[in-house]
Amino acid sequence: MKVWHFTETAYPYLPPADQFESIRVNLPNRIYDPEKGAALYDRYIREWQIAEEEGVDIMMNEHHQTATCVDPAAPLMLAAVARVTSRARLLILGNPIANRRQPVRVAEEMAMIDILSHGRLEVGFVRGVPYEVLPANSNPMRMNERHWEALELIVRAWTHHEGPFSHEGRFFHYRAVNIWPRPWQQPHPPVWVSTTSASGAERVGSKGYVQATFLTGYDGTRQVYEAYRRGWRAAGRGQDVPIDRLAYAGLVYCGSNESEARAGAEKLLWYVNANKVPPHFQQPPGYAGLAAEVAMLKGTGSRTEGDHANFGRNMSVETAMERGILFCGTPDQVYAQLKKFYCRVGGFGHLLIMGQAGFLEHDETVHGIRMFAREVYPRLKEEFADNAISGVFEAA
Repeated sequence: MKVWHFTETAYPYLPPADQFESIRVNLPNRIYDPEKGAALYDRYIREWQIAEEEGVDIMMNEHHQTATCVDPAAPLMLAAVARVTSRARLLILGNPIANRRQPVRVAEEMAMIDILSHGRLEVGFVRGVPYEVLPANSNPMRMNERHWEALELIVRAWTHHEGPFSHEGRFFHYRAVNIWPRPWQQPHPPVWVSTTSASGAERVGSKGYVQATFLTGYDGTRQVYEAYRRGWRAAGRGQDVPIDRLAYAGLVYCGSNESEARAGAEKLLWYVNANKVPPHFQQPPGYAGLAAEVAMLKGTGSRTEGDHANFGRNMSVETAMERGILFCGTPDQVYAQLKKFYCRVGGFGHLLIMGQAGFLEHDETVHGIRMFAREVYPRLKEEFADNAISGVFEAA
């Protein structure tokens, strides 16, 4: 198993929640203090460096017009971190290509970072959360189709080396594609796709890309992984799905004792509990697709992809742990919780740890990284081999 340190680079210094409508989209940026923001960037980059020092790989993402993630241009942050690290794999999860107008530009950015990092890049792609449709001035209809056309064009741009080719698709049109530089890794950097839906995972499985899912808990994660395996097998990739094709992202805090871990976990839950978003930003018409919207109107549908606002406010540590979105405690307790989760969902090869959020301070974040890296990670690597086969584990 590989472990990745992740922070959404939040800006937590906000007024009381009853003084604003939404933490996303329309929160006035007069609230943002550039000096505090610069200090936060400095500490987040240092925490990624410490993760590398402890043998943990690095993950980052991007969001737009929100205090929950003040990294609206993850390729810029990734390039900066590539130059202050030397060993860790660098995962961007990811590029919201359904909302970007120039997929070839994305191919160029990622190829450049792969060169800057000497081949340490892992490239993730996401459709984009529903509340970013409005800021992107995007059409929520047919976002999946735009996403997949963009991704296929990017992969072709990475792998075509004989001069310009043209692309005339449904959504994107290029007369001459011939990117410089081309990637360090051949044929191209590893590709990840994030989805929280079974239908999306089945398509990812058919392509053989790494499947990541975020805060989907016990039942949701198992459904996503089962769908991925169906797609993998239906595409003729064989019956056995390598464990390194699956990834899970959750909140994790490992402390020296239970009270210390509990205090850290409560601060991590800021990410869920501060995520105040009104319904009109959560469900733009057409985003979820016709079948999903009908199901939601009937009361039988689930939350949309990436929509953590529907978790409910004021979630407790106990509830988050019970759902499988938070793991906290002493090293022995965190190891046992992760082992239980791993076995019940059928196994996964990558653990994406949101180890910093909200008001978890720098020293607390570093302590959590080091406790996990030194006391838990070696046991996970020993017990859960990288060459395991997904879906063959019994419930713990």
